[in-house]
Formats: sequence, structure tokens, C-alpha cells
Amino acid sequence: MLKISEFIFNAFGEITYLIWDDVTKEAAIVDPGMDCEEEEVALDNFIIKNGLMVKYLVLTHLHIDHVWGVPHIKETYKVPVTAHNDGGYLGSIIDAQAQMFGLRKSPGRIEIENTVDDGDKLILGSSELEVFHIPGHSPGGIVLYAPKEGFVIAGDVLFRNSIGRTDLPGGNYRQLVDGIKKKLLTLPPETVVYPGHGPETIIGFEKDNNPYIV
Repeated sequence: MLKISEFIFNAFGEITYLIWDDVTKEAAIVDPGMDCEEEEVALDNFIIKNGLMVKYLVLTHLHIDHVWGVPHIKETYKVPVTAHNDGGYLGSIIDAQAQMFGLRKSPGRIEIENTVDDGDKLILGSSELEVFHIPGHSPGGIVLYAPKEGFVIAGDVLFRNSIGRTDLPGGNYRQLVDGIKKKLLTLPPETVVYPGHGPETIIGFEKDNNPYIV
């Protein structure tokens, strides 16, 4: 079975997820947003304390607040960047993203080394994370679904009572809503949604109450 822990990092309140198999200790780091040494140490100490072996570095999309910690993770754990190929352009303009938000620091260009698409599966022990490609917030946006454990890591696709903003480069409101309806709202209603920002929710609640998709 998979376990999950979350860390709130950087000025954007981005949530970095650490997912691991409780037997093999194989782990995936999703959207490392650490932008300072203190945040890097917090994640590293948790990994050491729990004896985890980092197998995957996964990006749900390549907006700067979700990738600040990529250089540290790559250097420390020697894992390739896994993301959807359509996120490559955003990875190439990280410095421009920093300037757009008035930020003084940037992790620099992020290269995607292992591409995934709809239906691909990332294996952690006896469990799997299935990839859904849901563009609209960003062209390469993906969601990770753990069917056995009943949760999704939604990135900035779906939030409690909201959805990802679509006014950034590559955004498309209709595309995002269509993807949510076809690929997320069809999941069991009790499926837990872990978003990239803010509180968790469940599919059934969003299906009945989210004003952007009801």
C-alpha cells in the first residue's frame, strides 16, 4: 500500500508530495517546490528518517513554483525528471517565469528526461500511479491516480471548489474543464484529491459543488 506525506513550500504555498510503498520503501517525489535550504533539509530529513529510496521525480506541470527543488532532487537522489512532453516549453522558460512573477531567483532551465502520457503507470512496490494527461492549466498537465488506494495527485488541475487558472501561457479553460469531467469526475466519488495548493477534497464533493464544473 502507498503512503503519502505533504510539504508546503515556497511563497506560493505549493504542496510537494512524497509517495511511497510501505514495504519496499520505493518513493516518488511529486512537484518539489523547495526554494531554500531549510525546505530542502525538511524533505531530505523525512526521507532519511523513513528509510525511503527515491525512484521517481515527477512534475505534474512545469510552472516555477512546482519545480524550484528540481536541481536539488536531481543532485541528491540521481533520478531523472519525469513529466509530459508538452511541458517542455515551460521548462525552457523558467527564467522568464521568474521575471513574470517578479522573482529574483530561478532554478534555471528544466529538461524533461522521461516522458509520460495517458495510461502510463509508475510502479511503487505492489502499487501503481496511473497517468492522466489533463491540459488546460498548462499544456503538459498530468494527474496521478492511485486506484488501489483511492487518491489522485491533481497538481493545479483541480482544487476544492475551484480549478487551475487558465490565463497563463498555454492555458485553455474549455480544455481543462473537459479533461476534469471526462477523466476525474468519472472516478469513484470517495476518491481523495490532493491538489497543488490548498486543502484536499473528494471527487464526489467537487462533482456536486464545484461552480466551475457543475
